[in-house]
Amino acid sequence: MSGALQGRRVAVYVSGSIAAYKACEVVTSLRKLGALVRVAMTASATRLVSPATFQGLSGHPVDVDLWAAPPTGAEHGMAHLALSDWAELQLAVPASAHLIARLALGLADDSVTTTALACRAPLLLVPAMETAMWEHPATQAHVDTLRVRGAQLVGPVAGRLASGRAGEGRMAEPEVVVAAVTRILGKASAAGGVQVEPTRWLEGARVVVTAGGTREPIDPVRYIGNRSSGKMGVALAEEALRLGAQVTLITAAPPPARAPGLDVIAVQTAAGMLDAVRRALPGAAALVMAAAVADYRPAVPAERKLKKRDAPLALELVPTVDVLAALRDDPARRGVTMVGFAAETDDLVANARRKLAEKGLDLIVANDVAAAGIGLGSDDNAVTILGRAGTVAEVSRAPKAEVARRVFEAIRELRAAARVGS
Repeated sequence: MSGALQGRRVAVYVSGSIAAYKACEVVTSLRKLGALVRVAMTASATRLVSPATFQGLSGHPVDVDLWAAPPTGAEHGMAHLALSDWAELQLAVPASAHLIARLALGLADDSVTTTALACRAPLLLVPAMETAMWEHPATQAHVDTLRVRGAQLVGPVAGRLASGRAGEGRMAEPEVVVAAVTRILGKASAAGGVQVEPTRWLEGARVVVTAGGTREPIDPVRYIGNRSSGKMGVALAEEALRLGAQVTLITAAPPPARAPGLDVIAVQTAAGMLDAVRRALPGAAALVMAAAVADYRPAVPAERKLKKRDAPLALELVPTVDVLAALRDDPARRGVTMVGFAAETDDLVANARRKLAEKGLDLIVANDVAAAGIGLGSDDNAVTILGRAGTVAEVSRAPKAEVARRVFEAIRELRAAARVGS
């Protein structure tokens, strides 16, 4: 990894979270990889770590005063514009709830927020706060706003917090943050240079994503379903939006917050999902079928609520419609990159390959739902992405947002290869 970030310019924003001390390790690691680092701090952050510490670690003066003189050679008298013009990547580490709120609202009242508002470089947020603060609807709404604008997140993760409690809100470890910076800024090309990843390669395209577990009615109040939360589908929709796409999200789970470019279609059953997908598919660039569609449904749902009896209840179940199989020969799928998901408890790769072939897919994302803490209902996932020629990528346990990024990276590479071969 030595020199992987040689000459790349990173603006680090440090805010008032107790995890501010971890930013010291992040800055040190970035410099070891050859990055040029300049730091801006909020007033609260300076109460936790001295600006002199970051000046020593970064090799540059630290921006803490909005009215400070700009660096020598700047074409204007504003330090925050000098930093915003210079940066190739903005890294908010740690990003407190307060900083996230101010960035989402576009406030600009200190060195950090004025720089961020003026800067057009990618923004990477590393949240760190107590669980209740992270889970608060206001914080989640601000995060959603920033994601739609293109910001990416690393963490937070579950673990011990500053309060001594355990829960989600702990800052991701410095090595994970540095790996994310390396991924965003570039990766070594075959020629040994640096290749910056495209940011909005889906601009002008439309992507269809399905999410959640379908519900097949037994009677007016009961249903057959599964444990899918819809989080993976929402993460995929958010990633597609970040990449510039117009997104149609067909979901059997509670819908996410409204966002520009996002069209949400609520469905309940497998049949309803197939109908919605068929309507949305024409003209789409990709269909990413992350929904967990029920395999069986009651043959005849009861019109009235079934009363409990002191005797066994027998239900006649019949197969539901197979959405991907039904689309295999549909003319509307021509030119659409078809991506399926395979949730398996055993023979993961073999079962996924079989599904890939039987349903005529371009890619399939296989995840082991027997493993604890990943897959259905969780915030993390671990997947193997398979194409017709074999394994495309292995993604070890990671937040679903990161898995979504890797899925769309595989889609981009597949579509690029198809253009070259056509």
